Amino acid sequence: MLRQSIGLPFLLCLTLAMLISYEDRLVSAAEIDSKENVSLAMRKSSEYFRNDLAVQGGYVYYYSLDLRERWGEGKAGPDQIWVQPPGTPTVGLAYLAAYRATGDSFYLDAATDAALALVYGQLKSGGWTNSIDFNPKSKLTAEYRNGKGRGRNHSTLDDGITQSAIRLLIHVDQAHQFRNQKIHEAAEIALNALLAAQFPVGAFPQVWTEPVQKVEPRKGNFPDYDWRTEGRIKNYWDYYTLNDGSAGYVTRALIEAYEIYQDPRYQQAVLKLGDFLIASQLPQPQPAWAQQYNYEMQPIWARRFEPPAVTGGETQDVIETLMKIYQFSGGDEKYLEPIPQALAWLKKSQLPNGQLARYYELKTNRPLYMTRSGKNYSLTYDDADLPRHYGWKIKSKLPQLQREYNLLKAGKQPSTKASQRELSAQVKTILKNLDPQARWISTSTGERLVGQPKFPVNRKYIASEVFSENLQTLSTYLQLLNAD
Repeated sequence: MLRQSIGLPFLLCLTLAMLISYEDRLVSAAEIDSKENVSLAMRKSSEYFRNDLAVQGGYVYYYSLDLRERWGEGKAGPDQIWVQPPGTPTVGLAYLAAYRATGDSFYLDAATDAALALVYGQLKSGGWTNSIDFNPKSKLTAEYRNGKGRGRNHSTLDDGITQSAIRLLIHVDQAHQFRNQKIHEAAEIALNALLAAQFPVGAFPQVWTEPVQKVEPRKGNFPDYDWRTEGRIKNYWDYYTLNDGSAGYVTRALIEAYEIYQDPRYQQAVLKLGDFLIASQLPQPQPAWAQQYNYEMQPIWARRFEPPAVTGGETQDVIETLMKIYQFSGGDEKYLEPIPQALAWLKKSQLPNGQLARYYELKTNRPLYMTRSGKNYSLTYDDADLPRHYGWKIKSKLPQLQREYNLLKAGKQPSTKASQRELSAQVKTILKNLDPQARWISTSTGERLVGQPKFPVNRKYIASEVFSENLQTLSTYLQLLNAD
């Protein structure tokens, strides 16, 4: 009797626990990375993001936990969304990944909302600026194609803005089998504008308002004037740019456009861009690339703290891009030929801590920095007092780049896919970090963030980038489980 009297309450509690609605639990204790738990976490987190954070289908970078404050590049207005990654296109592409993994129309609807938000803010020049404001009376609007904005008409490739918007539109267009007229038309206009912005040499400007002028192609060379004091160009954005990964962003957008629409113009544009990357490689002793070039194919000034120089970040992006174009071309060796010298330059240019400097002085290859006093910047070789608003040193990718190059030369295809075991470990961490409100909460450690919000240490916030990366990872893992 004693055993029964103890066992009955225990069994009742166990039965009640088992009867609790599964939907009320985000993650079960056992088999945390099961299909059911992964699918449920994807849906719950996406419902929260879409229902609570979206403005007209679009997103910014960061949100306070009470949702009273929003940030993109600085504080965001109440009707403002961000195009620049990791804003609206980044979130929309994550929804699309979830749609492909699940077939659930909820995700396609969410991605479509994000695409239509971009359609609203498409400029008359065909591309996008960094943000969109849905309040026609706001000073934050631009010259939108729909006539509901005012201001500048400068389509930009800076930071992957227009390229990312194009990628979301063309993939949503494909998901709708090209039957959503608004999205299809916007994608077509954007791609035509991008092609019109390509110079004959294959380069792209940072910004355009109309088709670019025809300029005679040249090869990369060092300026023969005193670049420290001469050669500053006010409208540097009209010239050839590789700034902030522009080559990689453009190449990805054009390759995906070709795969979706099979239009040979996109294929030709990719190969022309590859030809520019070959031509713009500087000669010895610095067989690498600059951030910005004039029409003479010489490195030039951009902003006051962006001098003519050989750049670590852009050089790594160009090497990655050339390898991608090599594969896309079907193995045309000319796209690999510049890489060995560039890899050797990266190796000799690494800083003592293994990083790369953003800038290296022309010809001498000394790491080049800036000091700041108010609005004035001065060149220096000393890294002791660097302005905090800019990344003066970057991570070296030399081991990965060398490995990928070696594989390609050996006739093998590089793979960046994680194993199911690695993905499982990532998924378990992602699911454990999902809070009861279906949010992934980030905590500031004082690190430099995209958009440079001034978050105090230990400030908690919601990040679109974290949501998007987690949803992409969960979608990839779910596809693996479904394939088993």
